Amino acid sequence: MAVYEGARPRSILLPRRRSAPVAQTLPRRRMRGAVRARRRSNRLPFLLGGIVLAFMLAFFSLAQTVRVSATGYDINRLLIERDDLVTRKQELLSDLNRLGGEPAIRKKALDAGLGQLDAPLLLTGR
Repeated sequence: MAVYEGARPRSILLPRRRSAPVAQTLPRRRMRGAVRARRRSNRLPFLLGGIVLAFMLAFFSLAQTVRVSATGYDINRLLIERDDLVTRKQELLSDLNRLGGEPAIRKKALDAGLGQLDAPLLLTGR
């Protein structure tokens, strides 16, 4: 038989003493082990992670917005450049049509010091 510290042998002759009536106690609340051991969960890493994630998403959205607006500016710039090129093409075609005609060529030749040809010589065949 094991002997426990603080255990008293029972007396067969003496009846057991009745202890004082136990007052009703409130039921105990169940407490989590971490709370009972005064260890609380550390929510700081989750909070910091959430903040970092929110900033990353905001930065990604901002980068996409900047890219779209830059593309819009590039498109407008290219359209304006295209219109300028079409206008220049029309001017060059107009100049070619005007300067390619016989009167313009004759005037340029005279300005350059060339004279008109004499009447053509006809050679008779033998």
